[in-house]
Amino acid sequence: MTQKLWATKISGVSLPLYLVMMCILAVTIACNKLPLNMLGLTLMLVLLGHLFYYIGNILPIFKSYLGGGSVFTIFAAAALAATGLIPAHVVVATKTFLNDNGLLDFYIAALIVGSILGMNRNLLLKAAVRFIPVSLAAMVIGFFAVGLMGIVLGVGFGHAVMFISMPMMAGGIGAGAVPLSHIYAQGLNTSAGAMFSQIIPAVTLGNVMAVIGAALIAKVGADTKYDGHGVLIPITADEKSKPVTNLDATRIGVGMMIAFSFFLVGTILNDLMPKIHTYAFIIILVIIFKAFNWVPQSLEDSVVMFNQVVMGNLTHAVLAGIGLALIDLHVLAQSLTWKFALLTLTSVVVMGIASALIGKLFGLYPVEAAIAAGMSDNSMGGTGNVAVLSAANRMEMIAFAQMGNRMGGAIVLILGGILIRFLH
Repeated sequence: MTQKLWATKISGVSLPLYLVMMCILAVTIACNKLPLNMLGLTLMLVLLGHLFYYIGNILPIFKSYLGGGSVFTIFAAAALAATGLIPAHVVVATKTFLNDNGLLDFYIAALIVGSILGMNRNLLLKAAVRFIPVSLAAMVIGFFAVGLMGIVLGVGFGHAVMFISMPMMAGGIGAGAVPLSHIYAQGLNTSAGAMFSQIIPAVTLGNVMAVIGAALIAKVGADTKYDGHGVLIPITADEKSKPVTNLDATRIGVGMMIAFSFFLVGTILNDLMPKIHTYAFIIILVIIFKAFNWVPQSLEDSVVMFNQVVMGNLTHAVLAGIGLALIDLHVLAQSLTWKFALLTLTSVVVMGIASALIGKLFGLYPVEAAIAAGMSDNSMGGTGNVAVLSAANRMEMIAFAQMGNRMGGAIVLILGGILIRFLH
């Protein structure tokens, strides 16, 4: 029995030692001594994330039908916040750490730059040209589907699209719901706070449904002719990404510097053109550098190494942070009327199906198209994309998910300012 306990490992750590670290964390939090800085919050999120992910992957229902470890991690962390087991001041500090202090920027920058530079150049260009119209077409179809369902349910076309469909496709909270609430407030001569409270339930529930939807799509489509195993279009053996196996500490540091330099350039461009998100600029920049072969192979490999280290160690921590700080179970419970849930589900299902069918017409694998376009376009921006792709085990598609999410979100904000005056 003892030997079996020590043989059980959670992310490389034996179960007894892991439980000791969890006890230390629990006592520190109970005594109100957890350092609310990078050290304390990173350890908390890593320990909770790895544990919940492990549990979710062995629970029968979650493992088979509800997204496994990724979804369980988000909900278990959200439950800790909702029940007060994690104190409110720690939750607030976690939210600040994720957003204002840059943990998400750290993680997403590593993923975007590493995934694009690690991709075959020809594959990247062919896939991007096909993916963008698929993503935008799915959004248009989803918009009208939710509006028509709103008419059927007696909610009205205008209310359904303005307060459910468009918030879900706006690109998350910071880059989507917040500016959209200000746009609506200006158009209706009311407060942004009142508008935000009406928008946020759709963003939150849509994100949850998209995560579960991505997991189900990946499971149902697994090993069929529609499954690209994380690649959007059919590729040859030469076009497959070659994994970097020999990690080098110095080169990982070089990769970090390259990735973050792209992020800083994106930040400068965002300051000059605030309407375009920093992540969108990063994607454009890295695709240009990749297309023209401006990054030497040795530096590309260094960035890919950094990507692998960050993904392997921080993915579950980020999922725990999303659940703890960004998913409010109380808000979800209050807004969960059957009509609201059905309208939200309509957006996710219709956009998933539309992405798969249109993606197939454009030569994309339907499973990947439905996840990277249909599900990610309904997710909570950058954080939602991480959750969606993690649930489907397709993190390598982060660049495409962000591409559709950011472009679509920008269009939603523009249309929101025009349509709010006519449809509400």
